[in-house]
Amino acid sequence: MVKAADLNEEQHVLNMGWGKISWLYGQEIDPAGQMTFGQVYIHAGQENGRHRHPNCEEIIFVLSGECDHSLGDEMYHLKPGMALRIPQNVLHHAKVTSWEPCRMIIAYSAVDRQTVGE
Repeated sequence: MVKAADLNEEQHVLNMGWGKISWLYGQEIDPAGQMTFGQVYIHAGQENGRHRHPNCEEIIFVLSGECDHSLGDEMYHLKPGMALRIPQNVLHHAKVTSWEPCRMIIAYSAVDRQTVGE
């Protein structure tokens, strides 16, 4: 059975200190699914810590703002309309370089996305 998520539910918004993550689909919403999907914003001048996802790959798509995004030993400057695929288990993080927050769509290839900090 396919489950429709209520995108207005505040219970799926996490305050991370550096910004917020809003889960639109994932294990807590539909345990029978196979993906995790959401949006994230990182405050201007802030960054999330380097981390990896041992059980899935991630795709990010920038909606607004700009960031420098590490991917292993590489660095990419991302602007609105750009996407980046992060392979499973590769260390990465984003640092906002614009005056405004960086908003991104995030998608993972597992419903039980795991995150491990560096």
